[in-house]
Amino acid sequence: MKAAEVDTDTGEMVSDKFRIKTPKPATPEAMADVVRQLTEHFSWTGPVGVGFPGVVQSGVIQTAANLDKSWIGVDGDALFTEASGCDVVMINDADAAGLAEMRFGAGEGVAGTVILLTLGTGIGSAVFTNGQLVRNTEFGHLVLDGKIAEERASSRIKEEKELSYKQWGKALEKVLEEVEKLFWPNLFILGGGISKEFDEYVEHLDDVRTPVVPAEALNRAGIVGAALAHGGGR
Repeated sequence: MKAAEVDTDTGEMVSDKFRIKTPKPATPEAMADVVRQLTEHFSWTGPVGVGFPGVVQSGVIQTAANLDKSWIGVDGDALFTEASGCDVVMINDADAAGLAEMRFGAGEGVAGTVILLTLGTGIGSAVFTNGQLVRNTEFGHLVLDGKIAEERASSRIKEEKELSYKQWGKALEKVLEEVEKLFWPNLFILGGGISKEFDEYVEHLDDVRTPVVPAEALNRAGIVGAALAHGGGR
C-alpha cells in the first residue's frame, strides 16, 4: 500500500511515495490501520482518495478477488475515514488509473468512448464516454472460448507461461477484438507495467480496428487518479 500528496490541478505528486507492505491477511481492520499510518506519515488531515482492487459502489466493497473475503459488504469509505480521521473516498483502482489518463495522459482531449485496460496480475478496465467514467466495469472477466480474459492475456499469464511477445500479443488482440464488438471504442489505452514494453507487442495487434496507445501516467496513475476521484483539491 502506498500514498503520496497530489496536486490535482497539475496531476503531479508533490511528495515522494511512502509504502507500507500490504498486511496478510489483508482484512479491512488491518488495511485500515495501514491507511492510518500512511496519513500520519504525511501529517495529513485533508481529503484522501483510495484506489481499491475490486468493485466499489458508493463506498461499499462488492468484490475482493485478491484480498480477504471479509471485505465484501464493508463500507470502505466509512472504515477508512474513521481510522484516519480524514474524509476518505474509495474507487476501483482501474477506474482511478483511467481518471488520471483521461485528465493528464493518453486520453486527454479524446472524445467518444475511451477504454483503458490495466494489464497486470489480472486485467482491470475503465470506460469513458465523452470524458465521463462508467464505473466498475470488469472486462478482465469476459469469457472467450471458455476462459476468462485475464487468464489469457494478463501480464502474469505472459510470465507464468513464458509466452513470446507475439504469442501474448495475439492473445491480447483477441480480448481487444471482443471488447471492440461490444463497445466500438474510439481509443484503447493499455496500462500496467507492461505498457512500458508497448513497442514489443503492438505489431501483433494489427487486426484491432481501434487505435491502441500505451498509458502515459504509468506508475503514478493510481495515486493521481485516486486523488482526482475525491475531487477535494491537493
